[in-house]
Amino acid sequence: MTTPGERGANGLSEFGYAQEMKRELGWYTSFAVAFGFVSIATGIFTAYGSVLSSSGPMGIWTWPVVVIGQLCVALIFGALAARIPVSGYAYQWISRLANPILGWIMGWVSFTFLGVVVVAVDYTIAATILPVLFQYQGTNENAWAITAIVLLLQAILVALSTRATQRVNNVAVTIQLIGMVSLTVLLFVVGGVTGQLDFSTLFSTGDIPREGYFAPGGLTSVGPWALGFLLGAFTIVGFESAANLAEETKNPARVVPKAMAQAVVGLGVLGMLFLVAVTALAGDPVALAQSDTPVADVIARVLGSYVGKALLVLVVVSIFSCGLVISLSGARLVWAMARDKRFPAWQLLNKINGSTGTPMNASVFMFVVAQIVLALFARSTQALFSLFSAATLLPALIYAATVALYIAKRKSLPPSKGFELGRLEIPVLVLAVVWLAYELLIFRDASFAEPWLYLLVMFAIGAVYLVYLLVRHGAKSLTMPDLHDIDKALDTDPHQAPSNAGGNQ
Repeated sequence: MTTPGERGANGLSEFGYAQEMKRELGWYTSFAVAFGFVSIATGIFTAYGSVLSSSGPMGIWTWPVVVIGQLCVALIFGALAARIPVSGYAYQWISRLANPILGWIMGWVSFTFLGVVVVAVDYTIAATILPVLFQYQGTNENAWAITAIVLLLQAILVALSTRATQRVNNVAVTIQLIGMVSLTVLLFVVGGVTGQLDFSTLFSTGDIPREGYFAPGGLTSVGPWALGFLLGAFTIVGFESAANLAEETKNPARVVPKAMAQAVVGLGVLGMLFLVAVTALAGDPVALAQSDTPVADVIARVLGSYVGKALLVLVVVSIFSCGLVISLSGARLVWAMARDKRFPAWQLLNKINGSTGTPMNASVFMFVVAQIVLALFARSTQALFSLFSAATLLPALIYAATVALYIAKRKSLPPSKGFELGRLEIPVLVLAVVWLAYELLIFRDASFAEPWLYLLVMFAIGAVYLVYLLVRHGAKSLTMPDLHDIDKALDTDPHQAPSNAGGNQ
C-alpha cells in the first residue's frame, strides 16, 4: 500500500520505481556533492596555466560570464529536478518529457562524460601535483600507475559504503571551503603589506598580441579571448550530480535545486576572488605560464614554501573528493539506466547490494570504464589537455540538450514539488541559450580534434547498442511511466501502485 507521504516529494511510486536506497542526504551533503564535483581548487589549479598561455592574465575575466551562464543552467536543472527527482537526471528528464530514445542518447552522453572527467581530474594529481610535492620526475608511465591507484581507492569507497563516501566528501569540501577562503584572504593581506599586488596585471594579455585579441576567429579557430572561457567551463560543471542522487536525498525537490544553485554561486564568487589574488601577484605572467604549477608557484613565492606545499595538499584533497563524487554519480547513472533495462549487462548492473546498500556492480563497472579511458589517453604527451578538453565539451552538449528540452516542454511540464523559476524563467532561458551557443562554438577550434574523436567513438558504440535494443525489443519497449497517467491513477485508486518502468519491457 502506498501512503500519501510516499507519493509526495520523497515518493518514487509515481515514477514507476520502488525505494531501494536509503534517503540519508541532507542539505549540506547535497551541497557538498555539487560543490565537490565542481571543485574550484581542482579546476583552477588544472586550467589556470592553459589560460595564461592562450589568453594571458586578462583571460580570467571570462570567469564571471561563465558563472552567470552556468547558474542559469543550474536553475533550469533545478526546475526539472523539482518535477522529476529521480536518479539519472538528464536521462530521466528527457526520456519522460521528450522521447525515451532521445533520453537514452542523453544518458549515454552523460555516461561518456563521467567516464572521462573522473580520469581528467585524477590524472591531474599524478601528472602535475605529486611530482612537485615529492620532488620526483613525472613520466607518462608513473602518472598512469598513480592515476589507476587513485581510481581504485575511489571505486572501493563508493562500492562499499554510501555513508562513508558522503562523510569523506563532506569533510573534504569543508576543508576546501575553509582552505580556499583563508588562502584568498592571506594572499590579499600579505600581497598588500609587501607591495607585491599589481592589479594592472589583471588587464594584461601577456605575450598574446592585443590586436585581434577579441576576434571571433575563423572556421576552425577561435580567438585568444574565447579560449579563456575554458577555465570556467572546465571548472563549473558537475553541479547536477546532486540531482543524480535525488533518490537518496531527503525532500529532494526542495533540497537539490537549492544545493546546485548555491554551489555555483559560492564557487563563482570565491573562485573569482582567488583568481584576482593569484593574477595580481603573478609577477611576470609570461614566465609563469611556462610552469606546470603556476598557482602553487605564486603562493610559495608570496606566502612561503610551507604554505605552497599546504596548497598542494589541499588540492590533492579537493581532487580526490571531486573524483569520488564523479565515481558516485557515474555509478548512480549506470544503475538508473540498467534498472530500465537500457544499459549493456543490465542484469548485473541494476542490482543494489544487500549488505552495502550500494549499486556495487555499477560502481565496479565505472571503475573498469575509467581504467580503459586512462589507457587510451595516458600514452599521449598531450593527455591532460585532451582529457581536460573532452571533459569540457561533453557537459556543454548535455546542458544544451537539457535546456532545449525545457524550452520545448516548459508549457506542459508536470507540477513542481518544490522549486519554480517563476518570473525569472524567460531571462534565465535567454541567458542560458546565449551562453551555451557561444560555448559550443569554441569547440570548433582545431585543437579539440582528439576530444571530438573520443566523442564520436563513444557515440558509435552507443549507437550499436541502441540499434540492438530497437531491433531486439522494438521502439515500444523503450517507454517510461507517464507522469500524468500515474498521478491520475493514484488519485483514483490510492491502493494501486504503478509497475516498475523496466520490469515490463
